[in-house]
Amino acid sequence: MGTLVTMRVLSAEAEALAALDRAFAWFREIEAVCTRFDEGSELRRATERVGAALAVSPILFETVRFALLVAERTGGAFDPAVGRRMEARGLNREYRSGATVDSGGDGDASYRDVELDEEQRTLRVHRPLTLDLGAAAKGLAVDAAARELTPYRNFAIDAGGDLYLGGCNDRGAPWCVGIRHPRREGELITSIELSDQAVCTSGDYERGLAGGEHHILDPRTGTSPWRVASATVVAPNAMLADALATAAFVLGPEKGIELFHEEGVEGLILTPELEEFRTRAFRHAA
Repeated sequence: MGTLVTMRVLSAEAEALAALDRAFAWFREIEAVCTRFDEGSELRRATERVGAALAVSPILFETVRFALLVAERTGGAFDPAVGRRMEARGLNREYRSGATVDSGGDGDASYRDVELDEEQRTLRVHRPLTLDLGAAAKGLAVDAAARELTPYRNFAIDAGGDLYLGGCNDRGAPWCVGIRHPRREGELITSIELSDQAVCTSGDYERGLAGGEHHILDPRTGTSPWRVASATVVAPNAMLADALATAAFVLGPEKGIELFHEEGVEGLILTPELEEFRTRAFRHAA
């Protein structure tokens, strides 16, 4: 997934080490299934045969199903069928080998070109396309890892800024999470307290591209959105938090906050001028 994953469990039980091994294994398995950078991944194989309904694994089916649901809910502000356009923007290198990936997908494809059959558990694409499941798959891996660690109550998972915080920290208090200042490197703009929740942030500072663009793409226009500097979501699970943070970044501050309220999550959106938009129950740490 091209990111550093760290986990911490506040337990002296010997079984906790085995749970950590299982938690890390979920990241490896989900990446192997859902990566667009490996021609041999199940994701890539499932989209090669245009027009064919192919049976897929539960991991791939549920990840695609979730991504399509978010795409529908956001009117395409979140769209998993942007893989080819991401490649064209230079996000086309496998992080381990550095090899360039050229999927040959159609840059005009959208989530509407992907069909799932719930009864048969099949996936069908109606035109050549490349699915980018990064936001959904990383969140799914965090959530799968959290399920492994939940019996040990107090734990923290950090997958490149996608966090899940279980229980309490070593002082018996809720976990305190800092939110990066989008314009001052190495500084926090605020912090929040969490317990048994996920938090994810999408920011324009994460990966700069040529021509002043950044890595977040508005699938509806093919360009980087500029009304938001960062969008942070607090949700019951990381899969939802990650996807909604990306969608809100694209939608802009007003519609992004509307989306948070509709989906029952809390969030904070900062503009490039550091104007703050937040949900009614979003609270900064004391």
